[in-house]
Amino acid sequence: MRWIWIDKFTDFQSGVRATAIKNISLAEEHLHDHFPAYPVMPASLIIEGMAQTAGILVGEARDFAEKVILAKVKKARFEREVRPGEQLKYDAAIEQVTEEAAMTTGKVSADGEPLAEIDIVFSHIDNNLSGLTFPKENFVFTEDFKSLLRTYNVSTAKA
Repeated sequence: MRWIWIDKFTDFQSGVRATAIKNISLAEEHLHDHFPAYPVMPASLIIEGMAQTAGILVGEARDFAEKVILAKVKKARFEREVRPGEQLKYDAAIEQVTEEAAMTTGKVSADGEPLAEIDIVFSHIDNNLSGLTFPKENFVFTEDFKSLLRTYNVSTAKA
């Protein structure tokens, strides 16, 4: 099972920036556990939504050839909680891409109001300097996942 924390892309500029949205609904079971009688979207899942938005942007920038994984959350600053019925908008931008890693900056808004700033570093794990080896197949951007991305309207022939 793959957890997807974005509903669709509304803008995608290859190698530059991407915008995605996520509608927060009481139909999502995790909201009933966090917190009972006062459901809020966990900040960790908002960070994951930004990681998915920015990670797909980074992966697409290198033709999905790299295994892109979150290496570090450089900054995560939130203004308030997010409640069911609100819509999140993730705006991610690539700051730098190298053989080993990529740095992204991100802003999240909720119903048009600023909500969070989330900056993330991604590792291209096959090009890391740790000396570790990983499976040859791209377990991050599988063919099934790239097919799913096409349904998100990621406007690129590379996906």
